Amino acid sequence: MRGGEVWGVGELTETLGVTATAVRQRIERLLEMGLIDREKVVAGRGRPTFRYRLTVTGHRDAGANPADLADAMWREIVAVEDETIRNKLVSAVASRLGQQFALQCESDHPEDSFQERMRKLSDAMSARHMVTEVTTAGELPVLDIGMCPFPTLTDASDDRAMCRLEEQMISEALGQPVHLSSCRLDGDDCCQFSAVTITADSGVTTETDAGSQLANDA
Repeated sequence: MRGGEVWGVGELTETLGVTATAVRQRIERLLEMGLIDREKVVAGRGRPTFRYRLTVTGHRDAGANPADLADAMWREIVAVEDETIRNKLVSAVASRLGQQFALQCESDHPEDSFQERMRKLSDAMSARHMVTEVTTAGELPVLDIGMCPFPTLTDASDDRAMCRLEEQMISEALGQPVHLSSCRLDGDDCCQFSAVTITADSGVTTETDAGSQLANDA
């Protein structure tokens, strides 16, 4: 079916070497999952038959593992010698990932506090098998990540490019800057992302804990 062909029950039975009953049971499950669809074929006065093909979702599910492609692309990005170009690529990827999470965290209540937005992001990341939890440091919410979201890519560079990507991704998703305050690569129990605000003092931009910003959000 990967080539776009349509198959009937008889053809599937012969190809797979199983009974027609087993094929029909599997077909019903795949139809319910939206992985295949069917078309009715009427020939003469006999009973109509059905033929099946993969849906777009089915093609995606049956395709090659995209993790291999992601791994290769990431290693090429961090291997770019020009630091400016490399940083732009990392930031672009982080922004796109962050926007995808932001869509999952959208709420009918735009007045949600920063802590509530962080909790929704934690739920969205957990749904993707990322071990996360929202805790507090003093009065500030902190996003704890028990293991690196992209563990196979984390050690791909010595300049912590993946850590920077995750920091930018989470900032984009929350709509407010965060910084990596603890990191498992430094021997900490988990990675922690804490809220920050950008202030300017005598022309110098610094990051400080965002207590006042959170008070405004609450």
